[in-house]
Amino acid sequence: MNTQNGGRKSSRTWVGKLARALSGEAQDREDLVLQLREARERGLIDAEALAMLEGVLGVAEIQVRDIMVPRAQMVTVQRDDPPSKLLPVIVESGHSRFPVMDGDRDDIVGILLAKDVLRVFAAGREDEFDIRECMRPAVVVPESKRVNVLLKEFRRNRNHMAIVVDEYGGVAGLVTIEDAIEQIVGDIDDEFDVEDDQNIRKEGERQFSVRGATPIEEFNEYFGESLSDEEFDTVAGLVMKQLGRLPRRGDTLNIGDIEVRVTRADRRRVDTLKVIPPRDVLPPEEREVAD
Repeated sequence: MNTQNGGRKSSRTWVGKLARALSGEAQDREDLVLQLREARERGLIDAEALAMLEGVLGVAEIQVRDIMVPRAQMVTVQRDDPPSKLLPVIVESGHSRFPVMDGDRDDIVGILLAKDVLRVFAAGREDEFDIRECMRPAVVVPESKRVNVLLKEFRRNRNHMAIVVDEYGGVAGLVTIEDAIEQIVGDIDDEFDVEDDQNIRKEGERQFSVRGATPIEEFNEYFGESLSDEEFDTVAGLVMKQLGRLPRRGDTLNIGDIEVRVTRADRRRVDTLKVIPPRDVLPPEEREVAD
């Protein structure tokens, strides 16, 4: 009984210390993080909660330029594009919002939502489509803005995307609410991400999603290739070698006779690739059935 009371007393002590730290008694941010980690060790919070709390504290130190999609990797549409030209861009990218350009990439005139274009096609009114009537105003933020401030503005104004500009007013890139939230909760997988237990997934005819960490041996077996794994173990390693740098989202290259496009990457690693072989390939499980 005394042991249980002692445990409750200890827990109350650590809860109190944690509450005091969060209310301002911590000397600095490092002190606060240390107390949070001590709380994790005491079992007051789990590892996932600790990671999120550290993420919350960290967003105040991160600027928009650190998480934005660079200008060169932005998927955009032109204001004069007809619906028939917009639809392939929407389907290919899988994005829901697109900056609308007028001439060059420093002249952004609005944001187009994919659902507005799809609604036109669903109603069979392509001939009546006018992109100017569908565009939403483009929100512009400086690349030096803190991510915590950006999140507040996104929530207050109900925006999901902002155009990032440099000190000279030129377009530096774009940032989405998902980019900002991922700094707190970690990567948010969507329907375009490869499942955790599956390195290679067929998306359609000659369309495959491949994890960057896929072993080259597995890649070769799946696609019938003979890529060397003497220098690198993973497909991401081959991509980095060919590009000569850390790949960025939107980078496209050829490995042998296979087209490879980077669909998800950050400053540390290549997460997901889109692979387009010259001919369709059956997944191993379907080959066994066919045989």
